[in-house]
Formats: sequence, structure tokens, C-alpha cells
Amino acid sequence: QVQLVESGGGLVQDGGSLRLSCAASGSTFRGNVMAWYRQVPGKQRELIAFISSGSGSTTNYADSVKGRFTISRDSAKRTVYLQMNSLKPEDTAVYYCNIYLSDPALWQHWGQGTQVTVSS
Repeated sequence: QVQLVESGGGLVQDGGSLRLSCAASGSTFRGNVMAWYRQVPGKQRELIAFISSGSGSTTNYADSVKGRFTISRDSAKRTVYLQMNSLKPEDTAVYYCNIYLSDPALWQHWGQGTQVTVSS
């Protein structure tokens, strides 16, 4: 069973920073490429970053967040992080973590997400 608990969201001003955390069950975290997604009302869930399994030596970012966001993972804590810097109002969304999914619209198992709101 997939268990994911996202936290760390909140209200921040334009240019501010937040650090999101995602606690995953062992079966979800172990051996899987992990990713962060975000969704705004009326739009599809969007993949924004993913990190390779194991040491997490490989990362990849959507162009919209590249250079501002950093994904990392702590295997001992079974936790994935998303450090978000230089936040913009267009980053406002609900943020979710999960295994890497080529088409997140087809996946049914999600956590509750964490709301990030960036005010201008």
C-alpha cells in the first residue's frame, strides 16, 4: 500500500523560500525513483522534479523550476525533500510527491499534498 505524507507548505511572499518534505512508506520509497508534482485547479498534475533511487545522484527538473528548486532524498528517513527558492506567484499549487510516473493522470494513489501559496 502506498503511503505518502507531504508537509512544509504555506504562504510565502514572492522571492521567498520553502522546504517541502514527503515521508514515504518503505515499500514506496525503497528502490524507486521519487518525484515531486504540483497541481493547480483545473489543470493536470505536473511533474516538476525527480531523483534517482539509492544515493539519489541523478536529478531532473522541469524548465519552470530549474535553478530554483532542489530535490533530495534521505534513505534512512525514507523522506524526499524539495527546497524551493526564489518562489514566484505562478508556483502557487498543491504539491505532491510520489514515485516517478510518466503519466501522473493515470495513477490513483496520492497523498493529501501540501498547499504552497506565493503572494505577489
